[in-house]
This record gives sequence, structure tokens and C-alpha cells, in this order.
Amino acid sequence: MAAALTTQASAADAPAATSSSATGALGSSALITAMERDLGLSNSQATARLKAESTARAVERAARRAAGGSYGGSWFEADSGRLTVAIADSAQKRAVEATGARVALVEHTERQLDAAMARIDTLDAPRSVSGWHVDPKSNSVVVSVVGARQNDNDVRTFLGRARQAGPVIVQETRQAPRTLAAGTVGGDPYYTGNVRCSIGFSVYGGFVTAGHCGQPGAGVSGWDHSYIGNFQGSSFPDNDYAWVNVGSGWWTVPVVLGWGTVSDQLVRGSAEAPVGASICRSGSTSHWHCGTVLAKNETVNYSQGAVHEMTKTSVCAEPGDSGGSFISGDQAQGVTSGGWGNCSSGGETWYQPVNEILNRYGLTLHTA
Repeated sequence: MAAALTTQASAADAPAATSSSATGALGSSALITAMERDLGLSNSQATARLKAESTARAVERAARRAAGGSYGGSWFEADSGRLTVAIADSAQKRAVEATGARVALVEHTERQLDAAMARIDTLDAPRSVSGWHVDPKSNSVVVSVVGARQNDNDVRTFLGRARQAGPVIVQETRQAPRTLAAGTVGGDPYYTGNVRCSIGFSVYGGFVTAGHCGQPGAGVSGWDHSYIGNFQGSSFPDNDYAWVNVGSGWWTVPVVLGWGTVSDQLVRGSAEAPVGASICRSGSTSHWHCGTVLAKNETVNYSQGAVHEMTKTSVCAEPGDSGGSFISGDQAQGVTSGGWGNCSSGGETWYQPVNEILNRYGLTLHTA
């Protein structure tokens, strides 16, 4: 089962960074430093990977159009620096390859896998099932089960019903995820009641964050405990997103905090990174950490209820990081929802994609 990453607030929680001081410019050297630390890359390897991932984002859009209805998903291969696109009809192979992508022929289209995923979403999952997602590489729906609980009766019943919905494979996971709640600058803390969470991304008129951090109408104060605004919209579970309006002397800036680990990062857009791409996260507890995108469109089975269309990453997080920024290069990706583990021993973290939040509330990302 998944769990939230909230934390109780205290007066001692205010960090040294302030909303008005986080105005550093985007620098590739800053991202490279974090990638060297968290991904074990050399300077030249990190530089090459950032360039390759930027290319892959553009290739993915073109390849999806070229594949049409036979599109089966895609993933970034870090070793080769190229995007692989799955297609279910060899007739589209040449057109997809012309975009610069590699091609893998598969049995099921993305539409078929998404339909199977939707059928599984209607099932009641036991707590030992931590989530499920469409995996283009295996051309199946991957169901994650905590530890060695696959032989529990309720798990076996769920897996049997899931396999009736479509192609399913089972993956063992170490722990259940939890939610991560603990100027409007990504990663900066904010408070609602006695809960501390983290700002995701500035939008015109406010900022986006995690839905489990507050209900509509709840008041929000900033890192210095001065009033910012109120939750204007919030959804949790089913989704895990929200937005807060900004006023009372606060303003929005297109910046994500680097917390001294890297330079503060400018946000220039929200182009979606493919599976396999590097990604970094900023939050008010564990600050700046990087990893890779492991899966998209995963249903995460929190104790409070299932949350859909999440993205899974290898990035660590801790209580208080909920709502914080996930960014790839200078492109906003999503807001931190939950995970398992910590930033000492490692773990996995999920985020709600930012473009879904913008579309849901009709918001515009504040970009540099």
C-alpha cells in the first residue's frame, strides 16, 4: 500500500531560503552536479544525457504521430541515448524510424493496454498490492506486490481478476509507498493547519501542489508563516493535485529551489520526459535529489484510496516533501505525491503530472 509524505509543522521548520531570494538562473552545471551524485555519472556522461533526453522529448511527439493507432508506448535508453518506440503494426515501422526513434514490434497497442489498466482500476486492491501501471517495454500491465505476499489469498484473488483484464506481469516491491506531506518557489515549504508540504510550480495567480495537503478553502501560510492564500481546488484520493491562490504581498516566480546543492532552476516549459529519462525533485525536507522515470500512468494504492495516472521514479523523498517539484532539465514534470523509503537508504517516489493539473483547473504555468 502507498503512504503520504506529510509532516507536522513547528516554528523551527522555517528554512534559510526565502521566496524572494530564490532567483538563481538555470545552469546546466547545476543539474550535472546533482546527476553525478545521484546517478553515478561523470560530467561528460551527464552532459550528453541531458542533450539526448531533450532530443528524445521531441522525437517522442513525432514518433507518436507517425505510429498512429499502432503506437504501443516508448522509453528512453540511457546506454544508447535514444528513444525506443513500440508499435503493433510493422507497416508503420519505416515512418517511425524516420523520426529518429528505434522501433520495437509488440502485440498490444497503448490503447489496448490502457483499456486493460482501466479495467483493473475498477477492482478493489488489497493493501499488499502497492500499485499497477502500463509498461511499454514489457507490453503489459505491471502489478507491484509488497514483499513475498504474492501467495496471500486476497492478493492471489486480485491478481487472478487482473489477469482477466489483459496482459499482466507481477513485480515485487520492497515497501508500500506513503504520501509526502510534512514567494511560491518550487520546493519551498508552506503550512496548512499543523501540516507542512512543499510548493510544486508557480502558475499565474498561484501555485500547484499535492491534493492531500489541504481541502478547498483551507488557509495557507508560507515559509515565514505569513498568510499566502487558500486552496482553490483540491482532489485526493483518485487524484492527488491542488492549487493555491497567491496574494498578501506574495508573488509567483518560475523557479525551483536547488537548496544550495545546485543553483536554483528556471522553469521554461512542461514538455513530458519519457520513461528512462533523468529527473530531479525539490522538496522542503530532503531538498534536491535526482533519479530516473520508471513508469507512467500508474495507479498507486494508498491507505486513503487509489490515485490514478501517477508517474513512478527512482528518486527518494521524505515527509514534508509532498507537493514539491519534479523537473527534467528545465521542464516541469509534476508534483510529489508519495513514496516509500528515504534519502538515506533510498526508495521510490510518485508524482502527479503537472500538465494534468494545469488542464484540470485551467491554469497557466509561470515560465521564464
